[in-house]
Amino acid sequence: MTYGKGDSMERVLLMAVHHQTQTLERFQSSLDELEALTKTAGGEVAGIVTQKRERLHPGTYFGSGKLEELAELVEQEEPLLVISNDELSPGQLKNISNRIGVRVIDRSQLILDIFATRAHTREGKLQVELAQMQYLLPRLYGQGTEMSRLGAGIGTRGPGETKLETDRRHIRRRIDEIKQQLKAVVSHRSRYRERRKANQAFQIALVGYTNAGKSTIFNRVTGNDSLEQDQLFATLDPMTRRMRLPSGFQALLTDTVGFIQDLPTALIAAFRSTLEEVTEADFIIHMVNSAHPDHEQQQATVLKLLTELGADQLPILTVYNKADLLTEDFIASAHPYIQISAFKEEDRRLVMEKVQEMIQEASEFYDTIVPASGGRLLDKLAQETILTKREYNEEMDAYEVSGFVLPNHPLFHQLKGKNEA
Repeated sequence: MTYGKGDSMERVLLMAVHHQTQTLERFQSSLDELEALTKTAGGEVAGIVTQKRERLHPGTYFGSGKLEELAELVEQEEPLLVISNDELSPGQLKNISNRIGVRVIDRSQLILDIFATRAHTREGKLQVELAQMQYLLPRLYGQGTEMSRLGAGIGTRGPGETKLETDRRHIRRRIDEIKQQLKAVVSHRSRYRERRKANQAFQIALVGYTNAGKSTIFNRVTGNDSLEQDQLFATLDPMTRRMRLPSGFQALLTDTVGFIQDLPTALIAAFRSTLEEVTEADFIIHMVNSAHPDHEQQQATVLKLLTELGADQLPILTVYNKADLLTEDFIASAHPYIQISAFKEEDRRLVMEKVQEMIQEASEFYDTIVPASGGRLLDKLAQETILTKREYNEEMDAYEVSGFVLPNHPLFHQLKGKNEA
């Protein structure tokens, strides 16, 4: 699928430095990811040039010999674009482009470009535009004229593409405008979250590296039909739906944007409010693609970002997905965990049972009597606590009810008080 004009894929060359601190496997995984990102953006990789270096060349990224090799490949393959695996300085972008004669973007701009095609909500579009503006502002020098002439293509799309003139004041003014508009949208989101909290809804956030299978499990346990694709960043705008655990306990499940290594700083800042859905959660399901050769690094990337968001103290269940694709024995590095294939109904049920088990472990047992006339309270207990017993006692004309309630739930003191009485 291409997001550019016309049906043809955009021919692209990739350039990457193998840092001496990187293992070969780690470097190859990063390169594979860059290829997947390029494909997601509608590009066709026509060739890759790599160089092992102790540090990036401050002026040209590659050394002169390797840059010459890249220039020759450009002449031979005639790509429309060259994409660097590392973030480039304004000077590096300009120097490389001048030397090889085609447009150059880096990994960060590629990710921003994909986000621009995937944002559908007003907040998502504003946040992408803000990130693009903040990223491109220091890089306008020397390429402003070229940018304003561009019609389409990878690295030029999204709401900001017609506004990338050399007038920095115009860009800064637009950044201020977007920030003001975002304040209003974020305020609305905060009020919505407060309402959910007031309604005592238990909130579960689905997090994970991009393409780990979050949307697959989200759709099947909530009966939703959000986008499922074997592509990076198939889901961008967070979505929340109601779900029910085996006991009848109801929760709100939020599908979040996929995490990725070296996410552009501007994008992390811009998507702070979107990722705050995670910090507002009561529980986290961390999906990991167990069949990916670099799954441990991907897992570490997500955990690092959760720590930066202050969400690492929440209870986390690690779900190792895509077990059906494994070709060798798998050893889990996180606990508690469960290993599944999100396409199998029995596996999804196991996840729900494990989530319920963990919530129950964090709850306290209660045993109470509810009059037959207390239908509303019975419904509340069924939906907001983990009900293990509900039996009608004819002599008492009441229900004998027991289960587990979370200590921070408003019903806790009422139910525990009855126990102690």
